[in-house]
Amino acid sequence: MKKSRFTESQIIKILKENEQGRAVGDIARELGIDKSTIYYWRKKYGGMETRELKRLKELEEENRKLKQMYADASLDNQMLKDLLSKKFLRPSDKKHRAVYLIKEYQVSIKRACDVVGLTRSMWYYQTKRDDREVIDKLSELATKLPTRGFDEYYKRIRREGHKWNRKRVLRVYRKMKLKLRRKHKKRITDRVKHPLEAPEALNQVWSMDFMSDILSDGRKVRILNIMDDCNREALAVNPELNYPAKKVVETLEQLEEEIGLPETIRCDNGPEFISKTFNDWCKRKRIEIRYIQPGKPMQNGYIERLNRFYREDILDAYWFNDLHQLRSLSNTWMEDYNNNHPHQSLGNKSPREYKPRLGEEFFPQSNDINENLLNLEVS
Repeated sequence: MKKSRFTESQIIKILKENEQGRAVGDIARELGIDKSTIYYWRKKYGGMETRELKRLKELEEENRKLKQMYADASLDNQMLKDLLSKKFLRPSDKKHRAVYLIKEYQVSIKRACDVVGLTRSMWYYQTKRDDREVIDKLSELATKLPTRGFDEYYKRIRREGHKWNRKRVLRVYRKMKLKLRRKHKKRITDRVKHPLEAPEALNQVWSMDFMSDILSDGRKVRILNIMDDCNREALAVNPELNYPAKKVVETLEQLEEEIGLPETIRCDNGPEFISKTFNDWCKRKRIEIRYIQPGKPMQNGYIERLNRFYREDILDAYWFNDLHQLRSLSNTWMEDYNNNHPHQSLGNKSPREYKPRLGEEFFPQSNDINENLLNLEVS
């Protein structure tokens, strides 16, 4: 409202002239105001002295300021209630909240920063960090290994020679929202009484296990996985439409020609492993068969861990039209696993880094393993 051009003393003087008998019209004409203004003054300030009128004006101004303060406090309270629904501690989060308040409540930058507790300097701060290289690398790993977590990605990054700080990589990893949902382990009452002990030398103990899947046409596939427990090296990942005990023996004989045979084979109680064909062959080769207890796959934990990675990276990630596609991608995956997969139990080394095997000519190093794994087209 426009402030009156008459002071308190002038208003009181005008009202007294009217009380002494001077006509309202004459006073209004002289002052250049409307008669209704004088009537309004007489109704509101009639009988007051100059000091009383001045005090009334001060009270009205104070009341106006209090109402404005209450309105501002109510708005701040409403904005805070709106923000408390989401937790925000970092300056970047506070800045996002301040932007939200500015757009939603049409408040100034200063007021929005005060509400969320953000300094003005932080509002105008522009980071100078360039994380594009880290983002590109994490994107590549996430595309190649979508089921792995941060630790796996960071170990591979360090193995490739990048010197990025762990906190920096973790910050970018979280910013990209690559964190996997935690998988809660199933509680078991009876734990394994005798935990697995890794052998000290190669070809002491091998682990074997079967996996199953189906092709796009509905045909069932069985995959035989064989691992050396010493360095966790995958010795065979062989998919077949039918895998009887005779073919298991043929696979082991092929490995015998390349790297020799183990002293002990650990396996479950599957029909191929308890068959007469397999047992007679092991007796001739003087190989001990160490069967795990029925219903306790954790006693064959090394090969079960390999099975998990193979299923997540290959069987669950691709749709195969024929056995050739599955074999091709399985061979590529096995080479990558043996040469690049870091094991925490091996000091974050890959199997062949931890303990190389004699006769590496049977396992040629592939320089384009990662490229093949990403570019192999599976229709």
